[in-house]
Amino acid sequence: MATEPRGDDTPPSEDWYERTFSFGGELRNVTEARLAAEEFLCALAAHAPPAAPEYWDDILLVVTELAANAIQYAPGPFGLRMRRTFDGVHVTMRDSSTTRPEPRPFHPRTGGGGIGWHLVHTLCTQVSVVVHDEGKDIHVFLPW
Repeated sequence: MATEPRGDDTPPSEDWYERTFSFGGELRNVTEARLAAEEFLCALAAHAPPAAPEYWDDILLVVTELAANAIQYAPGPFGLRMRRTFDGVHVTMRDSSTTRPEPRPFHPRTGGGGIGWHLVHTLCTQVSVVVHDEGKDIHVFLPW
């Protein structure tokens, strides 16, 4: 898990319902964000299992993509917040860039990325970006 201090303000009795994690902005934090998301999903599944097995994997993929984008395009620390909603999971990724994400062309034969933002929009039921003075929050909602 993250070696940097993780801000976790959630009362222990509600760990399964909502969790917040903080990361320093290093490449290894992408994996740590995915592991943190998996930790949250394990706790959540003990109280409310997913309606379909693929929902688990979809959430982990979206968290990984958002964390990788935070590292690549928004240098500095980033935060992850995960919360159970009445019909799914709300994921918020906070980073230090005020630039809104834009889809890039995806060319599978030449590589170079470009598929992550398309995946996020495909797997999520809602995606929104809120820009503020310190950066932005990307809000995504996924089924559970």
